[in-house]
Amino acid sequence: MSAGSDGADFAKLAKEYADLRPVVEQIDAYRQLLQDMDDARAMLKDPEMAELAEEELPRLKAALPQAEADLQLALLPRDEADKKPAMLEIRPGTGGDEAALFAADLLRMYQRYAEARGWKVELIEQQFTELGGVKEVVAHIKGENVFARLKYESGVHRVQRVPETESGGRIHTSAATVAVLPEPDEVDVQIDAGDLKIDTYRASGAGGQHVNTTDSAIRITHLPTNTVVTCQDGRSQHKNREKAMQVLRTRLYDAQREATQGAEAEARKAMVGSGDRSERIRTYNFPQGRVTDHRIGLTLQKLPQIIAGPGLGELVDALIAEDEAKRLAAMAE
Repeated sequence: MSAGSDGADFAKLAKEYADLRPVVEQIDAYRQLLQDMDDARAMLKDPEMAELAEEELPRLKAALPQAEADLQLALLPRDEADKKPAMLEIRPGTGGDEAALFAADLLRMYQRYAEARGWKVELIEQQFTELGGVKEVVAHIKGENVFARLKYESGVHRVQRVPETESGGRIHTSAATVAVLPEPDEVDVQIDAGDLKIDTYRASGAGGQHVNTTDSAIRITHLPTNTVVTCQDGRSQHKNREKAMQVLRTRLYDAQREATQGAEAEARKAMVGSGDRSERIRTYNFPQGRVTDHRIGLTLQKLPQIIAGPGLGELVDALIAEDEAKRLAAMAE
C-alpha cells in the first residue's frame, strides 16, 4: 500500500472519528444520568444517605427529557456536506434595477453575517450595475459549519419597498434568487481535463468599460454536462482559472448530490432545507419593518437587524430547529 493511500485512509478514519465523537459523548452522558438515578434510588434505602438522595433524585429526573432529546438529535443522520465551505450565488429576478439593488443588499447581509461568525468571504465572480446593484455574484465562504447554517438560504427572496428612484412613493415588489452550494474536496469530484473547453477573454466592468487590457478572464465549459463558469475578478489568468475550476467542481458536486437525493425526493419535500431554488422562501417588507420566512411561518419585526447581517442568526436558528423537529418526527413514525 502506498504512502498516499495510507494518508487518505487516515484522513477518512479521522473524519469518521470526528463525526462519531459527539454521538458517543451524548450516549455516555445519557448512560451516566441513568446510572446516577439508579445510585440515588439505592441511596434512599440507606437512612444516612436518604435525605441527600431525596434532594438529588428530582434534579436528575428533571434532566432526563433534555438528555433524551440531545441524544435523539445526535443520532439524526447528518448531511456529510454540513461541515464544508460553501459557494453563495445571488442573481436578481423580476424587478429590474430595484431587483439588482436588493441582490446587492442580500450580498451585504451575508457578508456581515459571515463576518459576525468569523467566516472568510471571497468574491469570485461579480458583475454590478451602474447604480451599484448586482447583476450576478458568486462568493466563496469558508469557516466552521458554513453550509450547515447557510443551506436554508437557497430560494427566491422577495422584497417590498419604495425604491429610491420612485417619486410617487409606491411600494414595488421585486425578487432575487439565492443558491448556496457545498464546496467539495478535490477527491469528491473527478474532472477529466479532456472534458473541458477553456476560453480566455478581456474582462469588462459595469457599463462595459474595460477593467484591464489583458485577456485574463476565463470561461470554462464542462462538455459532458454543458456547465459553463466564468471568472474575471482577478487580474491574473492563472488565479481566475483556479477560481473558475473551484466553482465548476462545486456545481458538478451539487448536481451529483441532487441525483443521489432524487430517490429521497418525497422525504426531502417535508424538510425545511429542501434546497428548491425556485421556491419563494422569504419576504422582506420594508414599510412594515418585518421579515417573513414562509417555510416555517415565522415573522420577525426586525428587518433592520436582519438586513444588517448579524440579525439573520435568529432566523437561521429557527430554521435549523424546525428542520431537526421535522426529522425527529419522521424518525418516530
